Amino acid sequence: MKALLCKEHGPPESLVLEDVAAPTPGEGEIRIAIRACGVNYPDILMIAGTYQVRPSLPFSPGFELAGEILEVSDAVTGLQPGQRVAATSTCGAMAEEICVPAESAMPIPDAMDFETAAGFILTYGTSYHALKQRAQLKPGEKLLVLGAGGGVGLTAVELGNLMGAEVYAAASSQEKLDLAASRGAAHLINYAEAGLKEQVRELTGGKGVDIIYDPVGGELFDDCLRSIAWGGRILIIGFAAGTIPSIPANLPLLKGSSVVGVFWGSFVEKEPEESRQNMRELLAWYEQDKLNPCISRTYPLEHAAEAMTALAERQATGKLVVTI
Repeated sequence: MKALLCKEHGPPESLVLEDVAAPTPGEGEIRIAIRACGVNYPDILMIAGTYQVRPSLPFSPGFELAGEILEVSDAVTGLQPGQRVAATSTCGAMAEEICVPAESAMPIPDAMDFETAAGFILTYGTSYHALKQRAQLKPGEKLLVLGAGGGVGLTAVELGNLMGAEVYAAASSQEKLDLAASRGAAHLINYAEAGLKEQVRELTGGKGVDIIYDPVGGELFDDCLRSIAWGGRILIIGFAAGTIPSIPANLPLLKGSSVVGVFWGSFVEKEPEESRQNMRELLAWYEQDKLNPCISRTYPLEHAAEAMTALAERQATGKLVVTI
């Protein structure tokens, strides 16, 4: 089978497409013919060797996928060959086949195509966990989303609006802000044109926002600390800007605010039933046409490095997906 391989740590252009042996499912696993793979920022960190998970070389990047079950091991119940599923894995999804634990896969609705399914689990799963469990968002609260035109940011805008928040979308271009507005953002902030904290102060009458969803990090994080309202919650999602910020501890003290970490992968591992319930609710909303995933561009497997480069350079709007 074909697989995109990281044989040495480096940039996306160092990846190579090669023939490798097809995998065989172990106990409790299923083998999937992959049809699509979501592209995510941790993929870029993983091939660079800077992610918290470091697979042994060589490995195939990609940990969010959709396809058809080819084979199930004897210990697996509830899934069978021919079923259409979405699944997650530590890595290995930028390939034609993969074996994953059965509990990491879920059937997808008939109306959901493979490209949408491959870009659904991680982005919506992360944002819903962040807003529901970590921020405990309440209707009427003010939610500021950074990177609001990107893969995870756009889902936070959409879910925040669905959950009753007043959504403030912040992004680096008008194109991204227009996309966020189409998903329910009530207020738009272009932080490439003016300071984030100044615009938040003006829009909120100096009161700040109740929740900040930050997948960007970097120098914008200081503005987040200064834009939060009394008793607010700042959600640390990731560091797309490339820099992990430091936290002046006096600012959360003065605001009575909380800085809250969000790591969806550990949530799935440590609270599996809560995670499955989240996904059931998200899929129900999708089937009720309450969610409108944005797959902005697809790439064939041989051009997957281009997708990762576009994501690394923050050129992407919505979700990028590799088709296989």
